[in-house]
Amino acid sequence: MKIIKKSLVLILAFLAISFSLHAQEVKPFENGDKIAFVGNSITEAGFYESNIWLYYMTRFPERRIRIFNKGVGGNVSGQINDRLKQDVLVENPDVVLITFGMNDSKYFEYLKGIDAKAVDAIVKESKHGFDGIVAKLKQVPNVRKIIMSSSPYDDTMEKQKSDENVFMGKVATMKKITDFQEAVAKENNWEFLDIMHPMMRINQEQQEKNPKYTLTGSDRIHPGEEGHFIMAYLFLKGQGFAGKPIADVEIDSKAGKVLKNVNSNISSLAVNKAGLSFDYLANALPFPVDTVEHKWLDPDKQSNALKVIPFIKEMNQEILKINNLKNGTYSLLIDDKLIGAFTASELQQGINLATYPNTPQYLQASAIMYLNRQRKETEDKLRQYDWLQFNYLKGIGLLYKDDEATLDNLHQQAKKDWAVASKIANYEYSRFPEVRAMWKNDMDVLINKIYQINKPVSHHIKLQLVN
Repeated sequence: MKIIKKSLVLILAFLAISFSLHAQEVKPFENGDKIAFVGNSITEAGFYESNIWLYYMTRFPERRIRIFNKGVGGNVSGQINDRLKQDVLVENPDVVLITFGMNDSKYFEYLKGIDAKAVDAIVKESKHGFDGIVAKLKQVPNVRKIIMSSSPYDDTMEKQKSDENVFMGKVATMKKITDFQEAVAKENNWEFLDIMHPMMRINQEQQEKNPKYTLTGSDRIHPGEEGHFIMAYLFLKGQGFAGKPIADVEIDSKAGKVLKNVNSNISSLAVNKAGLSFDYLANALPFPVDTVEHKWLDPDKQSNALKVIPFIKEMNQEILKINNLKNGTYSLLIDDKLIGAFTASELQQGINLATYPNTPQYLQASAIMYLNRQRKETEDKLRQYDWLQFNYLKGIGLLYKDDEATLDNLHQQAKKDWAVASKIANYEYSRFPEVRAMWKNDMDVLINKIYQINKPVSHHIKLQLVN
């Protein structure tokens, strides 16, 4: 009986997790939407929102949106409130997403132990800053509001050599912040998405197999490219895109008929003893998963996420299924380019073209990915400029002064402040409005190019019997 009860508990827990991951909580973005993602350094890093945009670029070629990175490293809710008008609402966004909690929940306060009263004070301080954000957002009633929890602090990863401190108790405080974020969102009829708990579950599940696994970096705070991709996946899942294929085609070769044709158009179907051919035009492109390690000697890469989330199964399916072929092995050619060889049985079961990076459509999507990455890297320069403005210069009355005296002040501050020092070289360029205007223009050029080349084109598909 105990075994049965335990099994039932596990099943119910699994169903609860599955439901929470499948619930649609955020409406999809619409054509023309300008969306501002507002947060701290995790948002400033720019990867999760860039991946969300790349999904829209490839899945909805005609739905042109614009995403703004409005993250500033180190921010708590009060600082977001302080810059909301000058940094965010100035862009006249149609949608504003607010996320915070990692810095609000504090760090070193946990090392000597922290009581309930101190935790309540931390949460109250964060809520006070959020109240200011809420008041400002209510002043723009035509703007959609999305509140998103923070990604998690990882206190369950096995202790690393690089660990100087592990802030035990921080996660519980972050949960309290997430609770009031959700409550305020519901109270105001705003959209809310919790990514913290799903990411914590992934961490804990993987750490049972490998105690050193983490979706954050070695600092237990900042997700790497794998973690950011999972953040994007959870967001897109929250928008209801799981189970929506790129295309789904099924052909009966014996009858010479198209049995299924989802999100695509099939024409000029021709069947013969040696195989078949047809013209194929999908309405979307595959999502190109980045397999490159972008940091020297750093194993973190986006594609690592595929080991722990069902992104390919749920959101990257370009299915080609051919029934009733003569037994044997067939060459699959797209535009006379060999993609691979498949048995009649494999083709009967269906192959996912989105997993073959040598297809013309995948290569088209890859070009979009790299243009989007270049856009992101250009935007990163502007965020470094804004970091200095709102994290340092505003506090000393030099917001947007950008004169020689300001530059001298920053050079002096950089001698004792590593964060300022890390951005001073960029500031020497970005303090000139002409340079910032050039970077914004470069971004516009990249975005326009992306929306020129992201339209799917017709391809000729041919299956030839090899043996």
